[in-house]
Amino acid sequence: MKESVGNPLHLKSLNHVSLVCRSVEESIDFYQNVLGFVPIRRPGSFDFDGAWLFGYGIGIHLLQSEDPEILPKKSEINPKDNHISFQCESMGAVEMKLKEMGIKYVRSMVQEGGIDVEQMFFHDPDGFMIEICDCDNLPVIPLVGEMARSCSRVNLQIMQPPQLRVVQQ
Repeated sequence: MKESVGNPLHLKSLNHVSLVCRSVEESIDFYQNVLGFVPIRRPGSFDFDGAWLFGYGIGIHLLQSEDPEILPKKSEINPKDNHISFQCESMGAVEMKLKEMGIKYVRSMVQEGGIDVEQMFFHDPDGFMIEICDCDNLPVIPLVGEMARSCSRVNLQIMQPPQLRVVQQ
């Protein structure tokens, strides 16, 4: 019998997402001026171009591509593509700002048990997908156990990984 613990690696939180980009400067502009991240100091021992930004409890690490021309160019916004998602306070305000900035986006709606979750998807300068949502409306319900919480950052601070023991046969 193999036992598995709820948090075998003792994880605490998401630290950062690293993204390879065509132009570090363009990506800094996007993550700073569209999403509100703040540039932070990056270790000087790195021997390659890049930048670090921080916001909302996570980091974005931008890495300059060694050959920007080989990076795939994405034009179609596909909500099923790899993406990072951010919870927002007002979907209406987000949509107004995206329109004002001339950023092309796709709207989507998830419905579950009478709860509607709005989503907006758009690309960063390199085609990496960004989602903005009001996912806090949807409760987080583990498949095992009875704990249910919302996705909000406040509730995540009090939600510890369940100490469940799963026995596989």
